[in-house]
Amino acid sequence: MPKTGNGETVKSAVRALDILEFVVRTGRPTAAHEIATTLAIPVSSLSYLLTTLQKREYLMRDGRRYVPGPALSRLQPNGGSPHLKEIVDPLVRSIRDQLNETAAFFVVDDFEMLAISSEVGMHALRFTVDVDQRLPMHAFSAGKALLATMDDKHIKEYLKTCDLQRYTASTICSEDDMMHEIAEIRRAGVAHSREEHTPGIHGISKAVLRNGAPIGAFSVAIPAARYCPSLDERIIDLLTRSANILSESKFVTP
Repeated sequence: MPKTGNGETVKSAVRALDILEFVVRTGRPTAAHEIATTLAIPVSSLSYLLTTLQKREYLMRDGRRYVPGPALSRLQPNGGSPHLKEIVDPLVRSIRDQLNETAAFFVVDDFEMLAISSEVGMHALRFTVDVDQRLPMHAFSAGKALLATMDDKHIKEYLKTCDLQRYTASTICSEDDMMHEIAEIRRAGVAHSREEHTPGIHGISKAVLRNGAPIGAFSVAIPAARYCPSLDERIIDLLTRSANILSESKFVTP
C-alpha cells in the first residue's frame, strides 16, 4: 500500500481504491451509507472522497446512489488510445495547481482557437477561460504560438482573411508587426501577450508539435500585477515540460 515518509498508510488513497472496488463489485447503484458502513469510512471523509471521484468521473450519480463512471475505462490497458482531451486535462490541472493561475489548452479551429481544457486560478483577481470558448488568435499568446507553427503563406492568408480587431491599445493589428512578433516567437520557442486582449492580463503560451505539425498550445493567463521575470521563467519551464509529455503521449484526435 502507499506509504508516507514516516511509514504511515496514506488512508485517503487506500479508501478511494476501496470505494471504487466496492461500487464496481456490487454491480448496482450503491448508496453512500452502504459504502460508509461496509468500508468503515467516516462520513466526513467519505463525502470528500465521493465528490473527488465523481468530479474525476470515476463515479457517477444515479439519483442519490453511485455507479461506476466512464473514467474507469481509462484504466483498461487494452481499451485503445485515449483522446487528446484525456491527456491534456491532467496536465492543465497540474499547471494550474502549481501556479494557482488560470491554465488552458487550445487547438486551431478554422481561423479561431478553441479551448478544449481549462482550469481557473483561485485568486480573486484572475482571467477565466471556458471550455469550448472560441477566441481570436491574433490577440492571445496561445493563438500567436499556434500561428508561429504555420508557414508564412498560411499566416499571411490568416492575416488577410481575419479582422484583426483592436481590443486594447496593445493589440497587434498590422501584418508587418505580427510577422515580426511571429519571428520572435519562433526564436524564443514561447509566445507572450501583453494586455493585448484584456487590460491587465499577461499571457504566456507554448505550442506542442508532433512530426512538425501543431497539436495545440498550453497557455497561462496571469494578471500583470503578479507578473515578474522569475514567474515567467517558472511558467515557461512548466509549459515546456507539459508540451514534452504531450508530444510523447499516445492519443487520438477528435
